[in-house]
Amino acid sequence: MQKTIKHQINTSLLGYLLAIVLSSGCVTGQLGKNNSGEFKNGMVVSAHPEASEVGVEILKKGGNAVDAAVAVQFALAVVYPNAGNIGGGGFMVYRSSNGETNTLDFREKAAASASRDMYLDSVGNPIIAKSLYGQLAVGVPGTVDGMVEAHKKYGKLSWAQVVQPAIDLAQNGFKITKRQSSELNGLHREFMKYNPKGTAFINLESTWKENDLLVQNELANTLKPIQKNGRAGFYDGAVADSIVAEMQSGKGLITKADLQNYHSVWRTPIIGSYRGYKIITMPPTSSGGIALVQLLQSVEPYPLKRWGHNADSTVQLIVEAERRVYADRATHLGDPDFYSVPRNELLAASYNKNRMSTFNWAAATPSSAVLAGEVKGKEHEETTHFSIVDREGNAVSITTTLNGSYGSLVAVKGGGFLLNNEMDDFSVKPGSPNMYGLVGGEANAIAPNKRMLSSMTPTIVEKDGKLFLVVGTPGGSTIITSVFQTIINVIDFDMPMQSAVAAKKFHHQWLPDEVSVEKEALDSLTAEKLRVKGYKIVPRGAIGRVDAILRTKCGTYQGGADPRGDDKAIGY
Repeated sequence: MQKTIKHQINTSLLGYLLAIVLSSGCVTGQLGKNNSGEFKNGMVVSAHPEASEVGVEILKKGGNAVDAAVAVQFALAVVYPNAGNIGGGGFMVYRSSNGETNTLDFREKAAASASRDMYLDSVGNPIIAKSLYGQLAVGVPGTVDGMVEAHKKYGKLSWAQVVQPAIDLAQNGFKITKRQSSELNGLHREFMKYNPKGTAFINLESTWKENDLLVQNELANTLKPIQKNGRAGFYDGAVADSIVAEMQSGKGLITKADLQNYHSVWRTPIIGSYRGYKIITMPPTSSGGIALVQLLQSVEPYPLKRWGHNADSTVQLIVEAERRVYADRATHLGDPDFYSVPRNELLAASYNKNRMSTFNWAAATPSSAVLAGEVKGKEHEETTHFSIVDREGNAVSITTTLNGSYGSLVAVKGGGFLLNNEMDDFSVKPGSPNMYGLVGGEANAIAPNKRMLSSMTPTIVEKDGKLFLVVGTPGGSTIITSVFQTIINVIDFDMPMQSAVAAKKFHHQWLPDEVSVEKEALDSLTAEKLRVKGYKIVPRGAIGRVDAILRTKCGTYQGGADPRGDDKAIGY
């Protein structure tokens, strides 16, 4: 009898304790993946499953988030050649487990012989193809130098260890996805045109099919001197010679001196706040960080949660904020080494509150009536982003790009890697839109050795001094709004990470004066309410490919891999 009573008491106690654990949302004592798809020891979310796997394996070997980031960057250059790269550039936002923050600008630069009007015809009109395709469209690549600097400052494993997985993937090949086979087949004619001497991306025997093995021996031979000699393996020696030879074959501007003189730059992060959360994001030459904080400040006074996700009031408010912020972007943002960016003024809450005071709930504000604020002082969708957190809680958010899908379409002969077409991200002619409709001004005019403005917005969010969110996305001009909407999906609408990433999005960028809307983002009644007020609703395809990691209140990591692509979240 006593034994039965004791057993009942123990059972009740166990049930009570289990109820407490479940009510807290935490299941403890698990060393790997738990039933909620959360992980305790680290996570990598990237655009390709092979690259995510590389990153996690580096973490398992004792590498930290930066080690994994370098390995993923080089792996993406192999398995995701439309945006992963060593011939492009990007941005890194870093947060250590003890709260140290830093940002690295490894954005490309114009060659020393670049000139303001280099893409204009005799009467001053842009020659669009010149800044998009071929050798003349290429900026000096920054990725390799950026990875070397990041690893030198924060890496734990050896440089050789973190580069080796990419070499293995290039030499042994990897199975391409269905999406990749379609892309490579669709670009066959363009690859033939810009690479008459051949490239691994051209299949001369038949069409590419899902699970075909893509072997890139030239790229493997390029990665080996980078592995052995670091920066010098790319910006000097045989690889640099092959880049210069490629330039000379098509009237490109980059010289050996341009390569040797390139250096990435550590910059002070943009720090903002939103509803008690700390926002750590990228400063210029990214326009994304300043614009993101402006958007968050613009909507913070309003009850988004009460209105609801993608409700008509929510959409109207966000569109009016985006309209004003993108007008500011066009006028005030550029390379801070060449232009005095009014950073403090744009980030002042009073400034953004005043900007929002001019909109009217009854009707859309025409973009023609919105100019950049007075202060005293289409980038392509095939960019890519990856987010990484390690066991200690160090976090890395990197967005990297060639600009256009597969960049300039030029693969360096003998080098096996694609070159960017980032020169189109300058204001080829101030006041004229680039290929994605973004308008720029004098602040982003072409100049020798200058970095072109970008929309890339790698971001890390803290809550109460602890890591909360690592987020970023490709998407050209839609990058800023995609990161913004993902953040508010989590903070305002209480979405788990995967739902926040997958949620349908909309976008406005001042000019053209239209609201781009993903299919099913707005119901018919909401869309009609907005049209009646004068908003031009334009349906479009996918917006963004967000890859993000959320740290739960239990201290586990929850991944969000965008279903719009082949993206994959892997943890352990």
